[in-house]
Amino acid sequence: MSHDPTQTAFTPTSSIDSKRREYLKAQMLLALASTGVLSSPLSFAADAPKSTYPNRPIKMIVPWPPGQATDLAARVLSQEMSKIIGTQIIIDNKAGAGGGIGTDAVAKSAADGYTILAGSSGPVTVSPLLQKTPYDVEKELIPVAMLGLSPYVLVTAMNFPAKDIKELVEMFKASPGKYTFATSGTGATAHLITEAFNAALGIQGIHIPYKGSIPALTDVVSGQVHYCIETAASVMPLIRGGKLKPYGVSLEKGSAVTPGIPAMSSTLDLPGFDMGAWLGLMVPTGTPKDVVEKIAIATEKAMSSAEVKQAFNTIALEIDYRRSDEFIKYLKNIKTAFSDVIKKNNIKVDS
Repeated sequence: MSHDPTQTAFTPTSSIDSKRREYLKAQMLLALASTGVLSSPLSFAADAPKSTYPNRPIKMIVPWPPGQATDLAARVLSQEMSKIIGTQIIIDNKAGAGGGIGTDAVAKSAADGYTILAGSSGPVTVSPLLQKTPYDVEKELIPVAMLGLSPYVLVTAMNFPAKDIKELVEMFKASPGKYTFATSGTGATAHLITEAFNAALGIQGIHIPYKGSIPALTDVVSGQVHYCIETAASVMPLIRGGKLKPYGVSLEKGSAVTPGIPAMSSTLDLPGFDMGAWLGLMVPTGTPKDVVEKIAIATEKAMSSAEVKQAFNTIALEIDYRRSDEFIKYLKNIKTAFSDVIKKNNIKVDS
């Protein structure tokens, strides 16, 4: 990484008298001013000691393109965290390979607290179960804090005859192999959740994979495919617009971002059925404990702000904040759940 003078703190040695210190300090400030550095919004506090974290901007890598849910959540969170932690947190979008490029970039970054991953289910939990990845999540990344969950909602076309989810399940079970379900792709989180739902209830549906949620939902709206279980962020606008009929949400306790839609677990007597796409922060393994703690504290405070709560609600993300130890436990549980679904349904993706 190239040296950046805006990230260097000036600390004069104790052997220089006060006049000499002031003279050298003035000369340095003049030199920086002549290069235009002091006009940058990222200028440093001249007297900050080098040992203080953070003493320069922090980069938060989002492994998805701008405008995606993880990106939107990371942007509002980073703004609040910047105020709390005392330095700017800059969003860096590194999209590609289903989130794998950005995730790998953080895994291979210096373990100094200046690179944070806005991690999510796809590249961190699901991809390593289905294919070889260039990163090893458990060896190369430390879970700092879980931020929230994206609920998934079971939907059909508006003219589908079932009046509620119980009747819908009865119809599906009565005609094995008749009903089709759409997903955003083989091995996608939506696919795994739908297979888990089908297996838990003994439903034999026919999988129709698409390249993304938009074409999948388009065919559900038209009735060409019978049902799908997709993210609340994707389906709620269509539900509000009268294009899709909702039947149930995948989180065990229901969700505030899907008002009026019952939890599948309680409605269908499926205790423990609690699946969603998580969002959380991670840093490279080896990051000093005190640095991780500072990031965690800033994250927890930011997550309690009204701005972050409102933003998460707007993009249909259920806030489910968990500290590192709870986050680690959640990751182990959801990995086991998804691994079971993959093995039982023999799900494979093209490498």
